[in-house]
Amino acid sequence: MFAPRKALLCLVLSLSMVSFAAETVRPTVFIRPQNGFETYLAAAMAKKEVPIDVVTDETKATYVLQAAPVETKQESTGGKIARCLFAYCAGIEDKSNVSVQLIDPGSSKMVWAYSVNKQRGGAKNQQAMAEAVAKHFKDEFLNKKK
Repeated sequence: MFAPRKALLCLVLSLSMVSFAAETVRPTVFIRPQNGFETYLAAAMAKKEVPIDVVTDETKATYVLQAAPVETKQESTGGKIARCLFAYCAGIEDKSNVSVQLIDPGSSKMVWAYSVNKQRGGAKNQQAMAEAVAKHFKDEFLNKKK
């Protein structure tokens, strides 16, 4: 009589462990190369603790994150000086923007998109934009899936 109870208990524990393991599976994301911006995106995903696994093989990805080319509008030195002399110095930094799309590779359906504009200098723009993408990806897309 003891053996069937132990077998039933083992079965219940095994099934609960399988369902727990299924709940902790994280989506995998492949970030398509885009002139180095993919490195900023991968770093930002880690920094913002986005619960995904970034993979380097697109065929093993649950989703593909692709970014449009980063567009940067640089303020000329002469323009900066003129604006500071005759107006005010606020807002004279370089301005950049980028858009990203999250694609389900199985259906090629776009499941999430985001666009960000930042006003800072140099590589700080790319880092700030990547962190904004990661934050909104975590907040909007992943929280909606729960």
